[in-house]
Amino acid sequence: MQTFPQLLMQHASARGQAPAMREKEYGIWQTTTWQQLATMVEHLACGLHQAGLQRGEHLVVIGSNRPRLYATMLAAQALGAIPVPLYQDAAAAETVFPINNAEVRFAVVEDQEQVDKMLEAREQCPQLAHIYYDDPRGLRNYSEDGLVAMDSLLASGQAFAASQSGFFKERVAKADIHDVAAMFFTSGTTGNPKGVVHTHSTLLDRAAAGAKFDKLTSSEEVLAYMPLAWIGQNIFSYAQWLSCGYVVNCPESAATSTIDLKEVGPTYYFAPPRVFEGLLTSVMIRMEDAGGIKRNMFKFFMDVAKRVGPAKMDGGQVGLGDSLLYALGNLCVYGPLRNNLGFSRVRVAYTAGEAIGPDLFTFYRSIGINLKQLYGSTETAVFVCLQPDNAARADTVGIPIEGVEIKLADNGEIMVKSPGLLKEYYKNPEATAEVKTADGWYHTSDAGFIDAQGHLKIIDRVKDVGRVKGGANDGAMFAPKYVENKLKFFPHIKEAVAYGDGRDRVCVMLNIDFDAVGNWAERRNLPYAGYTDLAQKPEVYQLIKECVESVNADLSRDTMLAGSQISRFLVLHKELDADDGELTRTNKVRRGFIADKYQPLIDGLYNGATEQFIETVVKFEDGRSGKVSATLKIADTKTFAPVKAAA
Repeated sequence: MQTFPQLLMQHASARGQAPAMREKEYGIWQTTTWQQLATMVEHLACGLHQAGLQRGEHLVVIGSNRPRLYATMLAAQALGAIPVPLYQDAAAAETVFPINNAEVRFAVVEDQEQVDKMLEAREQCPQLAHIYYDDPRGLRNYSEDGLVAMDSLLASGQAFAASQSGFFKERVAKADIHDVAAMFFTSGTTGNPKGVVHTHSTLLDRAAAGAKFDKLTSSEEVLAYMPLAWIGQNIFSYAQWLSCGYVVNCPESAATSTIDLKEVGPTYYFAPPRVFEGLLTSVMIRMEDAGGIKRNMFKFFMDVAKRVGPAKMDGGQVGLGDSLLYALGNLCVYGPLRNNLGFSRVRVAYTAGEAIGPDLFTFYRSIGINLKQLYGSTETAVFVCLQPDNAARADTVGIPIEGVEIKLADNGEIMVKSPGLLKEYYKNPEATAEVKTADGWYHTSDAGFIDAQGHLKIIDRVKDVGRVKGGANDGAMFAPKYVENKLKFFPHIKEAVAYGDGRDRVCVMLNIDFDAVGNWAERRNLPYAGYTDLAQKPEVYQLIKECVESVNADLSRDTMLAGSQISRFLVLHKELDADDGELTRTNKVRRGFIADKYQPLIDGLYNGATEQFIETVVKFEDGRSGKVSATLKIADTKTFAPVKAAA
């Protein structure tokens, strides 16, 4: 096994003129070859060396997916330094702990927005002496100490490389696979984030295992649009990129990523369920606005796809009549739909991070997209379980892949042994000892089990699995994430937060999907003045109530979780937001924080109130704060008697 910079040099030597990355700039795709990338990395490494970056030192990288930021991470690794990517949408205050924890002196950022954050954070991080920026727009009149354009860094590095021609190659050759390659900070749902330390070996071993599982080659095309700070993006668009040598495409901006997806036509694609939900919602909205003939044709062939498509994807037997109907549907509906979504060339697509709804999962597979699920975490370098092409199911996350062992603790917690396990939590030996046993097993904190086919099923986080106390369901198991995910399977529900542990019933707070519900309201000539007004419409409450009761009916058929049915709900007056502390930067709900912030609403749900006033402080995109207030309705829902399993 080689290190990341060694793999870069290997690609540059063997296939230097092949494309390594593409970046869309001013509407035009610009290509960087492997040789051009290697030269850029050499100049950046030499420039950073001259600036004083030392072996073992941390360097922060903040921004969207950009070739020069990827090159910066490779340059740092070539010097034996450790890149630490942070979320580009994080507020300045959120960067202070990681920067101070890792004693960071160097930051490489994308643009003016990130420069402003670093300058603000530097007031609490005085050691942050060097800030380099990629995009100079808006920065002409900035004159702060240590603020330098990457163009200048590259120029100084080029001059150094010319005078010390063997320096870079010597440093790259010195690197060892057991050196620390990167550090990723966790989302910090319950406190300060923890720095997860990974070596070249742990990251590249899992990248290679995943590539082998899905037969990835250098001919793959990938769209890199998720945050660099998320390890999933790093595995798919960095570790596997260098392991396989395929092409990584960087969108022009987040706003153009859907258009860029269609232009690139990736063969290997990854997105959390939220993205797949958004794409499907946009399709359904367009179909509802289409003419009657198109709507009827779409409905007819989607019924065919639902009946025939999954079996075809899994290599099962399909009758001649159904095969002909599916082929006609592929010509008229499925093919054009895949093309419109940007999935015409997708060979393998993955989703992870949250459970995906069975209907959503089936939809994509039924129209010929090989969508699968995986299981992993930052600490496991992502790849623990993957679904084989012919055995993808909505209710599992796949089978353990090469090198992975799984066992269940007495409390149902999933334990993992893998070559991809973290080296440690940075400066946190106590936390490291809590998750890693002396004999190499990692505590995932997830509860689940292995089914008869050898597939792993996830129930919830171990700490979140609780019990209903009192009432008709006294002692029943309560798994909040399981309930929340079932609610979010509906296109009209964007977010859900469930409570019930230690209480006599289960209640939830919901966010509607503003686009989906707004379109629904417009087609019914239902006027509204904004999110808060729409969320409290009686018609919307009835719509959401039907979704909740459908979930209850489904839960009643689950012998373990029939007691988790929802008794009451409300629709929040604002969307949950990471800037307001309600979500992590990876869009996980911070259930405890939300319970404290919305305590009056929790009280109203459980004391039988039919409405509750709430006033909330919110943070706007420009950094200003304001208040949003509303009187929220609280609705009761129908629950169902548990359905006994057939003998």
